[in-house]
Amino acid sequence: MSEAADFRPANLALCTLGLSLATFMQVLDTTIANVSLPTIAGNLGVSSDQSTWVITAFAVSTAIALPLTGWLTRRFGEVRLFLVSTLLFTLASFLCGMAHSMNELVLFRAIQGFVAGPMYPITQALLISIYPPQKRGQALALLSMVTVVAPIAGPILGGWITDNYTWPWIFFINVPIGLFAAFVVWGQMRHRPVRTDKPKMDYVGLATLVVGVGALQIVLDKGNDEDWFASPLIVCLSIVSAIAIAIFLIWELTDDEPIVDLRLFRHRNFAAGTVAMVLAYGAFFSVSLLVPMWLQTQLHYTAFWAGLAASPLGIFPILLTPWVGKNAARFDLRILASTAFCVMSTTSFMRSGFSTDVNFERVVFVQLLQGIGVAFFFMPVLTILLSDLAPNEIAAGSGLATFLRTLGGSFSASITTYLWGHRSVIHHAQLASNFSAIDPSTRSTFELLGHGDLGRAAATLERMIVQQAYQMSFNDVLHALGWLFLALNFFVWFAKPPFGAKHKGAPAGGH
Repeated sequence: MSEAADFRPANLALCTLGLSLATFMQVLDTTIANVSLPTIAGNLGVSSDQSTWVITAFAVSTAIALPLTGWLTRRFGEVRLFLVSTLLFTLASFLCGMAHSMNELVLFRAIQGFVAGPMYPITQALLISIYPPQKRGQALALLSMVTVVAPIAGPILGGWITDNYTWPWIFFINVPIGLFAAFVVWGQMRHRPVRTDKPKMDYVGLATLVVGVGALQIVLDKGNDEDWFASPLIVCLSIVSAIAIAIFLIWELTDDEPIVDLRLFRHRNFAAGTVAMVLAYGAFFSVSLLVPMWLQTQLHYTAFWAGLAASPLGIFPILLTPWVGKNAARFDLRILASTAFCVMSTTSFMRSGFSTDVNFERVVFVQLLQGIGVAFFFMPVLTILLSDLAPNEIAAGSGLATFLRTLGGSFSASITTYLWGHRSVIHHAQLASNFSAIDPSTRSTFELLGHGDLGRAAATLERMIVQQAYQMSFNDVLHALGWLFLALNFFVWFAKPPFGAKHKGAPAGGH
């Protein structure tokens, strides 16, 4: 291992570029499809709710693969794992672009997400290893910047490609990037010394994790279409999920070498910080998914303009993240985290007051303001949750937090799209009940809308009711998210200082 630690590639800058491009490609794919969902849904003949499977399949598969990273690294070596993951990710991206049905696309996105799981932690480990100790902070800062920029570029790039070409190209663009990254890293690091062994695999933990989480995700994704527990399929999958997750929890808490070390939750700060991280990221992910869909389906923005409206979210994180990283130790990190939650709560409440007449500038302003919250969110909360772990628990704690955070994003996407659709049905019924064929005001409205054509008037009125119902539902969901962000302050203040001093300099993972 010391030989691997001393290895330096022939061209450090070129190797860094290859590693960074692979991370950029992988993180980009967490957001690039968000603005394309309405177009994908229309082209493949599915509803907007069903189109979110493209997001959830990727996220849940990534989450399931994350705990395998350590085992795969020891078994195959870091460079080999990076190259295989990158090439398989590239192949899966090509297959996503070639998909002709939603089932095919979801399957290929699940494969893409699974092979993406190890990519970030392996890239982080390799990047640290090729830099001398005194420059590793700069390497991590560069990687953090890539993970901040990629989600911002995703909606803009995805919208531009969707409007000017076709949606498959949001996946095809990964092919040259992935091949270039793999070729460069292979050329620069193929002679890096490697030592592998045959570590024990927690097969029971892995199997119950895949079955339990997979079944639960299917329940959340298909529940509304199948009328929830009126469907034998949903009932059966719910029972399977509950049993598998129960076995998983018991096994992981008692096994000597668990695939997911749940015993880390015995630490107060880790428990409080992880709960705050998972719920906050889930709520943030919900907003990031819902806003572009709302802009396109209800305000009739093109994919590009929806991406452009969403993109200011990243401006303050780019500007403030370096400052936060440098100066956070001067503050009580709970204050920084609370600032983040209060800002994100405020912006959610602001969106809950939107109407169908809201202008582009107002949407952009709220996105820009939310970026302040994002800038103060990740680093302080991650530092809090790692602060009371022993040095040998840091890597496992970071991995577990990232696993749960990714899973939380997947579940929140399904729950949010369900609530948006469900609440719109309720509001539609309430709005429609205000109109009656025998009511004089209704009849005059019909004459005004249809100019004597009752069929045309009815269709126009129905479109108006549907639009208003979805707008009211959007406001309901954002109002609830506003309260959730506020409630998260309780969890971060449940944590106790000191934060970070014990493990100063330990590399943080899981951006």
